[in-house]
Amino acid sequence: MNEPPPNRRPGVCVSADSLIAIYYSEPSELGRFHICDPNEVPDAYKQLLSHTNHMTVTVEEFHGDSVDVEVLRSNTDQEHYCREILLRTHHTSLVVQYGIVRLSMRFLPEAPRYEILQQKKPLGRVLIEHDVLRKIELFELILIECGPALANFFSVPCGTATYGRTAILYCNNEPAIELLEIVRPM
Repeated sequence: MNEPPPNRRPGVCVSADSLIAIYYSEPSELGRFHICDPNEVPDAYKQLLSHTNHMTVTVEEFHGDSVDVEVLRSNTDQEHYCREILLRTHHTSLVVQYGIVRLSMRFLPEAPRYEILQQKKPLGRVLIEHDVLRKIELFELILIECGPALANFFSVPCGTATYGRTAILYCNNEPAIELLEIVRPM
């Protein structure tokens, strides 16, 4: 019988495949994904990914600059708001993170929900500014070989290796936000 890892809520899961499928009919267009053990992840990537903090804050600290969001695509249905994003450093516009987010709108208060839909600020910053009670649960660390789309976003050759993670963000103790977050290759 498969027990959830410690502190993991039964029945709550986030899948890189299901998030990628929102925007890519062929996952290899984005990259090749390999789940890896945290001990196999190089320290710099581990510092960026293996934690339960907002990536907005983590990449800002790591790169020494605030980040701005660029929403590449978004869609909304009655239950979810999804978006494919890049985080860029404010001063140099360097792409430091790629991500796909799926939000269950019913778990967010109206003010932060409205601001998220404006697509002007990173998700983490909106939640922090609105003091939404939140907890981030790391699911998997992933080794990624950049496919054409991801290589283009990061301005690197196809096949370049980088790392990412899947996580779920609980808002007011409800599993509200599924995340796929991939950091810039180093």
